[in-house]
Amino acid sequence: MEHSLRAQLENAIRAIPDYPHEGIMFRDITTLLGDASAFRRSVDELVHPYSGSRINFVAGAEARGFILGGAMAHQLSCGFVPLRKKGKLPAETVSVTYELEYGTDEIEVHKDAFSKGDRVLFVDDLIATGGTAEASIKLLRELGADIVAACFVVDLPELGGRERIREMGVPVRTLIEFTGK
Repeated sequence: MEHSLRAQLENAIRAIPDYPHEGIMFRDITTLLGDASAFRRSVDELVHPYSGSRINFVAGAEARGFILGGAMAHQLSCGFVPLRKKGKLPAETVSVTYELEYGTDEIEVHKDAFSKGDRVLFVDDLIATGGTAEASIKLLRELGADIVAACFVVDLPELGGRERIREMGVPVRTLIEFTGK
């Protein structure tokens, strides 16, 4: 009998208490990435609604979004665009600064990564407050991308990120929710 998706993901995602701060339950997908069946199924489930819908690029946030995004782009037969931390890309870039709970960060993309009107799926491993995803979507839109959806393996719904992204007019796809911090 086939494992339910929820059961498979719950078994594959490691929970680390009090990381990076006391009271936080960190959801670590590196164990999912090391589980061939769970990794494959996660990628399959993330891309399923978009198969055959003419996606030009998958854009992944550094670093786990690169792993998921590369696999998704392969399955969708499209290109992959890395969204990196400032100073990591060699050619001309466009960047966005965004707020974190402990300061600010900046992400960037090559200015010529795609063309205006290209249909793009954004992916990252997890959505919590939505800060990284919101900044990524703003960055992609600045270059003229049509954001088809934002995809995540894990949603922490109590932190409001999913709704924050929906309020930007972007559909959100997640595979599993974990409640609590």
